[in-house]
Amino acid sequence: MKLGLKFFCVIGLLFFVTSHILFSMASDFDFFLKPIDFAHWLNLIGASFLISFCFVFPKGKINSIASFLTILGVIGHIGMCTIDFIFWSFGDDYDGRSNLFQHLSKTPAIWYPFMIIGPSLLFAGLATHSWSFIKSHPIGSIMTLAGATLAGVANFIWDDRVYVTLSVVLFAIGLLLLLYRKEIKITSYNKA
Repeated sequence: MKLGLKFFCVIGLLFFVTSHILFSMASDFDFFLKPIDFAHWLNLIGASFLISFCFVFPKGKINSIASFLTILGVIGHIGMCTIDFIFWSFGDDYDGRSNLFQHLSKTPAIWYPFMIIGPSLLFAGLATHSWSFIKSHPIGSIMTLAGATLAGVANFIWDDRVYVTLSVVLFAIGLLLLLYRKEIKITSYNKA
């Protein structure tokens, strides 16, 4: 069985969605931090596999911009997960973790690219890819755009992990619909 790029896209979405489900479990989330931080590992691997979308969607100007944003977003996710692994390493030392959080949140050169803007670019990049399909496959495109937008609103405005997770599921379903879209071929017949 040949593993193609679509396979890596699907695995990336599966890991990415699973990580967000684990994040949304709040009090039960601590269970998934032992012996390793499963949620952030799934998030890191899933986000990295999502780069595959840059190679399966049609090439063009929109794809070039979307691919650039997606790659920046993956870099942002790698940085975010690395920072979260460092937080995880503090274990029960809540004071140490809080001090590190305070320090990092006051360091814009780290906080913005890796905790705020960077990870958001992954959603922005993949949502930008979906614009290529707005006319030919509007349902998948709109689901992807809505999921990306709602994930940002749920994360930054509502601060609600459950809504973030539901948004990520909507986002992923939209991307899956676009990934396995059927091309519409328009045939014109000349009548003489």
